[in-house]
Amino acid sequence: MKKAIVMILSASLIFSLAGCSQSDSSSGSGRNSSQNSQDPNSQNQNDQDSDAASESEPEETPAASEEESSSQITVVSNGGSTVFELNESPAAEALYNQLPLTIEVEDYSTNEKIFYPPEDLDTSDTPLADAGAGTLAYYEPWGDVVMFYDDFGAAGGLYELGQAVSGEELIESMSGTLEITAGTQDGQEAESGSGTE
Repeated sequence: MKKAIVMILSASLIFSLAGCSQSDSSSGSGRNSSQNSQDPNSQNQNDQDSDAASESEPEETPAASEEESSSQITVVSNGGSTVFELNESPAAEALYNQLPLTIEVEDYSTNEKIFYPPEDLDTSDTPLADAGAGTLAYYEPWGDVVMFYDDFGAAGGLYELGQAVSGEELIESMSGTLEITAGTQDGQEAESGSGTE
């Protein structure tokens, strides 16, 4: 009977220490003292693994954000090319993932050209647009992508996708069929969308 009680208490103590070790691992202080009493070599290895993981994460994050922030699309119309730098929004990513597109462009109003992508864009966490010349936007109520060639301003349901970085002056003269591709015409392509996967 005495042995059974001692074994139950020992097992409880071991489980308690194991639980404390895991719950303190995020703070670091409790983790060191409980692991040192068990095996100092495994502590050093765990610290080295943690340090290696910590060091590699920041290196991956900027590279990933550079790729995202450098996503560009090229719109070709009548032999001219306009390149848009996309923002990092879900709506911009949704448009990018539908590329390449061959699609008709339409005039609308006195300051914009529009086209309708095959699928709606996800506007969650996408900034509202305050559109000026060169702004690429998405008007959610109608499901159209808008390329502004003159100032416009803001409107409910108008979300910013990006900004023209070259060929902005060609937007006004766009007509007929557009060829929209990922990357730029000079061969420097950004990561490809799901349309090519």
